[in-house]
Amino acid sequence: MNTLNELRCTFPARSENEGFARTMVCAFAAQLDPTVEELADLRTAVSEAVTNSIVHAYRGRTDGTVSMTVRLLPGHVIYIRISDKGCGIPDIAQAMEPLYSSAPAEERAGLGFTVMQSFTDRLQVTSKPGKGTTVTMRKKMRHGTEDEAAER
Repeated sequence: MNTLNELRCTFPARSENEGFARTMVCAFAAQLDPTVEELADLRTAVSEAVTNSIVHAYRGRTDGTVSMTVRLLPGHVIYIRISDKGCGIPDIAQAMEPLYSSAPAEERAGLGFTVMQSFTDRLQVTSKPGKGTTVTMRKKMRHGTEDEAAER
């Protein structure tokens, strides 16, 4: 994977850091001259991934962290990897089903992965129970590309 630029950070798994994460990704993505809609897609997808780590990975623990890697790839593609070292997901296929929630008593909608899929071009989830979860997303930013110019 030929990386044009990269940003890495690790932050405490606290709800107030969700906004920090999505803002940081959008600021980094600004290098690709995205549209407002593309930025909104990124904000939403990152928000869902980070919130999943904060809410589900570290139930009752205050020492957890979330790691994020953002890369700019050739072809106006942004790559985002968000990982935690929390409890993990025992059944990824089940967790990715719309409306599934591992915490139904907490009135969670169970749409996090569905939302991530709808706002990115590619979503991959890997997880090991007791070891953590990694969510990897890719999105081609079409604003400013030759394809978009040809459509005008």
